Amino acid sequence: MPSTRISTGRWARSRAPEVLEAVQAALAEALKIPETDRDVVLDVYDPSHRIIRPTRSDFFTRIEVTLFTGRSMTAKRQLYSALVQNLSALGVPPDEVKTVLIEVPAENWGLQGGKPASEIDLGFEVNV
Repeated sequence: MPSTRISTGRWARSRAPEVLEAVQAALAEALKIPETDRDVVLDVYDPSHRIIRPTRSDFFTRIEVTLFTGRSMTAKRQLYSALVQNLSALGVPPDEVKTVLIEVPAENWGLQGGKPASEIDLGFEVNV
């Protein structure tokens, strides 16, 4: 049940559905979440609305994934790799992808009408 935010440059404006699906596919593959578990947002910025290293291009893409604590290092490596691979297919250079995982205990998520996620059957395994 990750919540994901993609921040990138103008190149993605005309390819938004592809970018969103590329990231969703990586999440589903690496974290073993159901394909229907979707919460991905794309923010596209003009150069005047973000500060990045001078060596970065408009393709620089930061992906922040807020997720339940519990994924293995293997799953995290798979996620990093799948994100780079999927975005590379859209023309994003591999060294222009930055992924940040923000791990939050399940009791700190309110879901299904305000219940702590730690008290809900999510329908998938978090400890992958």
